[in-house]
Formats: sequence, structure tokens, C-alpha cells
Amino acid sequence: MRDRPRASLGRIITDLGTTVLDVAASPGDLDAEVTGVHIYDPLDELIVPPGALLLAVGVHGADDIRGLLARVPHAAGVVVKLPVDADARVRAAVLETGVAVLGLTRAASWAQVAALLRSLLAEGELAGPGEDAHGDLFSLANAVCALLDAPVTIEDRSSRVLAYSGRQEEADQGRVETVLGRQVPERYLRLLDEQGVFKRLYQSQEPIHIELDDGSPVNRAAVAVRAGDEILGSIWAAVREPLSRQRRRALADAAKIVALRLLHERAGADTQRRLRADLLSTVLAGGPDAAEAAGRLGVATARLCVLAAQLTGDPADHARGESDRQRFCDALALHVAAIHPKAAAAQAGSVAYAVLPLTPGGDEEARAVRVAESFLSRVGPRHAANIGVGRLALSLAQVARSRADADRALRVLRTRGDAGRAAGYSEAHFESLLLQVADVAAAEEQTPTGPYQRLLRHDAEHGTELAATLEAYLDAFGDVGVAAARVHVHPNTFRYRLKRLAEIGGLDLGDADARLTVQLQMRIFGHRH
Repeated sequence: MRDRPRASLGRIITDLGTTVLDVAASPGDLDAEVTGVHIYDPLDELIVPPGALLLAVGVHGADDIRGLLARVPHAAGVVVKLPVDADARVRAAVLETGVAVLGLTRAASWAQVAALLRSLLAEGELAGPGEDAHGDLFSLANAVCALLDAPVTIEDRSSRVLAYSGRQEEADQGRVETVLGRQVPERYLRLLDEQGVFKRLYQSQEPIHIELDDGSPVNRAAVAVRAGDEILGSIWAAVREPLSRQRRRALADAAKIVALRLLHERAGADTQRRLRADLLSTVLAGGPDAAEAAGRLGVATARLCVLAAQLTGDPADHARGESDRQRFCDALALHVAAIHPKAAAAQAGSVAYAVLPLTPGGDEEARAVRVAESFLSRVGPRHAANIGVGRLALSLAQVARSRADADRALRVLRTRGDAGRAAGYSEAHFESLLLQVADVAAAEEQTPTGPYQRLLRHDAEHGTELAATLEAYLDAFGDVGVAAARVHVHPNTFRYRLKRLAEIGGLDLGDADARLTVQLQMRIFGHRH
């Protein structure tokens, strides 16, 4: 039996999505555990155990909702068909009882949502990695085929076949090619697009009839699969004549059931993604639970390098940015899985982390950097990003250190302003140390001292550029000609400035320790010009 996330009210709403269930009135957080689903019947005695989710069939209006809340003070929530009359008195009753009021989309029947909620609560219902998430869709396709007496496919927005019924041999060559390739062939997509079929399909709430201009006697009936305003996909039936009114109604009803099934599968995938992210975060953090989490991920005995990957740039559209980060993390997960079957990746904030098991052979960190560079070269046209690589972890206790290493290497790349780069901790080690010292200096509100402080003060008071002159001199290893060219002055002018800054700052440029001290202060306090 698999471990599952606790079935809290908030988790159920997140899994189903607000297009199916939305919060109309909440007592605060939605952490109440849901223990079961019960359907309200006004003719039966109302016995609702603690934690129940009550489907309030036929309940409308604020007064009815308030009366029901008073009778079920230990329930986790009450579900009412939209629109929900959640006035001030209802919200007050919710706060008093602690029972949330949820709104159910009118597109779903009570029987459908009851089955869906019970399946979410059922132990082991969510598909695990590698399991076939579309099994029930094939059953649905066969059921629709029986209702319509026509072979059926269920497709996503990109015309990829998610499931198909039996009897496909009764259809035409185009349908056969679609099923075999699990994708509508390109020439049929062009034909449908030229005929304006997709526009009609996605604008209509009802099934449409499509006569194909390809000489085939077999045409199509299709309906869009929706969740609210979102198009999830479509159902296509191969027919020889338009559907009867009764069968059109059956196809429309089937689309609602398929929509709930697709939302459920999306919920399962999102739950598995979150669970995997939680496990990976536990491994990366170390601590007493790391060993169990690593065992569940399958990396408990491996030699690991941690990769920390982050997209560069800050998109103005927050939703688009989050979507891009998740696609980037999914791509990283696929890439490292191709390197090692037990590799794992998950998103934490704006950073995608991966743990990459490596076989012994030396230069593990360098090998991990090459994996990161290969990934960046593949996604470069779509995603500009940097990746930091941590040192090899020989045990689970060292994984947290490898993650810290990767974070520091990534920060160095970000501070440099790089994009599309991968760096191992060994390469970025010294720059990372300087950044850590700068953090301490900032936290303790420390400021420059000695000659460097005096130069900065003089520049601020007199509008001079003595600090920039000194920086150019030190960066050029004392080569006056090179340094003067960098600041665009004549070498004689540069020599005069050197003499002035030595006098004003009290700096002996012949003293190696003095030069090192002032150069480190430039790096630590960030006053580079």
C-alpha cells in the first residue's frame, strides 16, 4: 500500500481544481481532514460523521445553507451547486461552525462528483510513476462507442489520442492512421483547420457534425471536452450520418464525464509531482527523515551530485513564469532520468533541483557539469538558464552539503550575470566564499575601512575617480599602459592619479598585503565601478 498525502479539504480542492470545486465561504485554513463523502437526503435522518464532505443535493438559498450548517457542525465541508448564495449570515455561520461551504460547477452531476471524490479518497487510487493513468479513459471510450454505435477517440488539445474504443476497423483510413500513430495525421489537421472545424468545435457547447472533404463516406461527430472555460480536449466519433438528438445528448453528457476524468488524472499527476518534490526536498535537507525519503526515491545507496538549475530573467507575467519553470523542471527530470534511471528532479521555489547518481570512476563533479552543460545546450533556444553543481556526496549525510554547494555555484553565476552556463562548486569556490563574507559584512552592517574608505570618501566629496583608477591598476597587475586604456586616459595622467590616490588613501602600492586588503574590500563591499 502506497503512502499518500493526507486527504485534507485544501488538498482535494487543489487536486480537482477550482473549475470543479471552488470555495464559497471558508472558516480560515482548509486543513480539515476529509474522512468520507455523504449525499444529503432531506427525507432521511441526517447522520454525518466528523470530517465528512456533505453533498447538499437540492439545497439552495442562504437560509437553507445556514440551517444545514447548524445540523452538521463536525463536517469538513458542505458542497452546494453554483451559484452559492453565501451572504453575510452564511459566512458568519461558517465561522461559527468551522464548516466550509464549497460551490460545485453546474456542468457536473452529483453522481459524477461523488464518484470522483470517493476515488480521490480511496487508498491507492492515484496512479504512481510508470502506471497507466489512462486506463479508465479506454473504458469510457468503449462506453461512448456503445451509446453512439460508432467507434470513438478521445483526444487532447493537440489532437493526440488519449484513448480509443473498439470497432476502429469500421472507420476510414484516416482513423486507422490516427489510432496507430496515437496522433491525428498532419494532412488531416490541415484539412480540419482549413474547414474551420476546430474553431466551430471549440466555440460550440454542443456536438457538431463534420463532413470531411476527402472522398470518404465516413464523417465525424465531435464535441469539445471542457472544464469551465478551459478546453481539455475533444471526443470524436466516426459516423456515416448525423447523430440523432438522443445520441447528440449522450455525446454531450459523455464529454462532462471525460472532463472529470481528465481533471482527475491531472490531479493524480500533480499529486505525484508534489509528493516527489516533497521527498526530494527531504533528501536535500538531510535530517532524520532523509533516509526514508531517499529510499522511496530509490537513491538511498547512490553516490550523488546535486544540480541547482534556475531560469534567468524575470517574466512580467507571473503565471507564465511559473508555467515556464515547471516545464523547465520537467525537462530537467527527463534529461537526468536518461542519464540514470534513479535520478530525480523537483522544483523548489524558482530553482529546479536534481539528484544525479554517478557510478564510481573519478571526476564525478566534472561529469555532472558535463551533464548540466548538455542539458543547457538542448533547452537553450527555449529556456535561458544557469546550473550550479555540488560536490559529490558519498553518503546521505553529505547530500545537504552538495545542495548548498550547488546553490552557491548557482549564485556565483547569477552574480556574474551569466546565462546558459553550468559551473561546479570547485570552479566557483573562491567567488562563493567572497559572497559569503559579503553576506556577513552586510548582516553586521560593516563598512570599508583604511585606505579604501578614504578613497571612496574623497571620490564622493570631490567627484574624482580614484577608486576606479586603483581598481583598474590592480586588475591589470600593475601594468600602467593596460590600466590607463581601460579607464580611457593617457598613461601619464594615470600615473599622476596613482600618485594622488596613494597620498590621499595612505596606501603603499609596493606592499603586497596592502594591495590584497584593498582588493578584497572592493569585492566584499561591492563598490566595483
